Amino acid sequence: MLKIYLGQMEEAIYHPPTYFDNRYEDEWITEKLSVEMIKDVDKSTVVSERLIDSPVLGPISVKELSGGVKTLILMAFDNSDNVFNASVCGDNYAKWILKIAETKDLTINLRHIMDFGDGEFEAQILNTGETVHNMSEFIDIAGEYV
Repeated sequence: MLKIYLGQMEEAIYHPPTYFDNRYEDEWITEKLSVEMIKDVDKSTVVSERLIDSPVLGPISVKELSGGVKTLILMAFDNSDNVFNASVCGDNYAKWILKIAETKDLTINLRHIMDFGDGEFEAQILNTGETVHNMSEFIDIAGEYV
C-alpha cells in the first residue's frame, strides 16, 4: 500500500539521487521493473548492470540516469525502510509509484501535489491517517499540507 507524508519530513531522504549514487546495487538495474522504468521515463535501454544506452547522450553509466528514475529504483529495491522525497519526480512518475506500491508497502514524502491521474488508487495520508481513493480526495487533504 502507498503511504504518503505531505510536507517537510525531517527523516526523509531529501535528495534521493545522491543517496542512490552511493547505495545502489548493480543487480537492481537489470531487474525487469527497472528496465521498464528506465525505458519509459528516460527513453533509454539497459545494456548491462553498468551501461545504459541513451538516445540523447549515447552510452552512459547508471549514475547518469535521471534523478527521478534513480528515486523510483530506490523505492522499488532499497529495503532500508528509508522514506524518499518523491517531489524530485514529475507527475509522469506517479504511475510507477502506484505500481511499486502494489507489490510492497511504500512510504513516500511529497512536498507538492502529485497528479496520480483520473483513475482510482489507494493511498494512506500519514498526516491524518485517512485513506484516499482518487485525486479529488487527495487534493482535499494535500492542499492543507503542501
